[in-house]
Amino acid sequence: MESVKNIILLTDVIEQKVRKEKELEYYQQQMEELQKKMFFVKKEIDVTSIIIDIIEQEKVVDLREYTYKRLNNENVD
Repeated sequence: MESVKNIILLTDVIEQKVRKEKELEYYQQQMEELQKKMFFVKKEIDVTSIIIDIIEQEKVVDLREYTYKRLNNENVD
């Protein structure tokens, strides 16, 4: 009986390999999905940083003020 426990069945090894391959495939799909999400989150951060930079450097033009000045022939910066 002891010798039977020491025998490794080839079918068990093959089944384990197949399970691990499926597991790997699942994790690869999850990783791809996470990478896509990361890409978009990074882009949102970039856009937010640009907006913050524009505001900090006062590059925002008040369109109402700009239009008013144009209509009144004032100097427009």
